[in-house]
Amino acid sequence: MLRLAFILNRHLPRMAGLAMIPLIRGLFLLARALGPERASAAGAALFRLVGPWLPAHRTALANLRAAFPERGEADLRAIALQAWENLGRTGAEYAHLDRLFDYDPADPATQRMEVEGIDHFYALRDDGRPGLVFASHLANWELPAICAQKFGLETTAVFRPPNNPAAARLVQEVRRATMGGLAAAGPGAAFAMQGVVERGGHLGQLIDQHFTRGVVVEFFGRPCLANPLLAKLARHYDCPVHGVRVVRKDGVRFRLELTPPLDLPRDAGGAIDVQGAMQAMTRVLEAWVREEPGQWLWMHRRWRPAMLPKPKVPPAEGLPTEGPATEGPATETRPGEGPAQANVTSQPSAPALS
Repeated sequence: MLRLAFILNRHLPRMAGLAMIPLIRGLFLLARALGPERASAAGAALFRLVGPWLPAHRTALANLRAAFPERGEADLRAIALQAWENLGRTGAEYAHLDRLFDYDPADPATQRMEVEGIDHFYALRDDGRPGLVFASHLANWELPAICAQKFGLETTAVFRPPNNPAAARLVQEVRRATMGGLAAAGPGAAFAMQGVVERGGHLGQLIDQHFTRGVVVEFFGRPCLANPLLAKLARHYDCPVHGVRVVRKDGVRFRLELTPPLDLPRDAGGAIDVQGAMQAMTRVLEAWVREEPGQWLWMHRRWRPAMLPKPKVPPAEGLPTEGPATEGPATETRPGEGPAQANVTSQPSAPALS
């Protein structure tokens, strides 16, 4: 009996995930049948109703209070509801990713998409150099990778599969049908990403989530940990770094913006400073979120003070110096959000990068 209980306890989560496959595929087909506009609106209505009852809503409100201390409680709750609506829309829009990006430079007025910074995009595509692109969980954050695929920019997008096996399988199918190269976050992923840049390709990554072994940056006036991989690659290969964001204009109409290459801080030897570069990228993200706070993923535990590196205390006179500080835990906690939540797992940096 004890052995049976052990086996069930070990395999029940996976069995439950597999049992969800028909349900999730059914919802996907329903969203497909509804069409982009009605599916997106239905997702928004559902998440606006259900979101405030989830534990992640408390996380969202706590984050908003800390980020915008000058705003009233009613204003912050309204932003949280907008964030739930956007998350619901984004989830429902997975069924229509193959048709959302319909931008045509010859006739932009009739399209769901408009693109700003198209000249920067073409320069990035045609300069014959590797390039890096950072993004944030704003509006529908899947669209930049589709844009790259549509316009022939060889790009590998870094992603983390959802925790639910059914959702992960479906999302993977959709991404492979609409995007270019894909690199799943996890052990060994940093080596694959380094290989993309070495071959002269382009790498895109969402950098607005907690990374346990990251560098400390300031975001909305509070320290947090950011994945330094893009900054390390920029330092090692001295390649341009652009930012890309999507703004949801109305329902399923979007504006995609690509920034010029950032002028990243360098150290005394002229090499890109890793921590300073990540701070520069984070400042761009913060400005984007301040402009459209209702379109960012506030449900994620971005700030985790307990996981910040402890300050080094100078030894008392005459005592031996402390050894190197040990790193924090190699695994990060899950915030427990819904299946559309996209968290980033810790992953090792490639040893060749400094």
